[in-house]
Amino acid sequence: MSKKKQKKEKITYIDDGRTIADMSGIHDRFAWAKKGTTSSPKDIWNTYWNAVKMMFLPMLVVIGFLVVIYLIITIIFWLI
Repeated sequence: MSKKKQKKEKITYIDDGRTIADMSGIHDRFAWAKKGTTSSPKDIWNTYWNAVKMMFLPMLVVIGFLVVIYLIITIIFWLI
């Protein structure tokens, strides 16, 4: 039995121009936040309230579920 060392294959990386492969062009992670927004305050306010209205019913369902679980656990420990 001869133990020959096999040569490891040398990996060659090729830059295909995609940003995921080449992150050298990224200097400031938060540059987008410094630019600000072009939206008007009214648009921002409407977007906020539309999101709040959309999530109001799911929030009530979750709160109701938590109250029911709390009551069940309270009753279980009250009976013991």
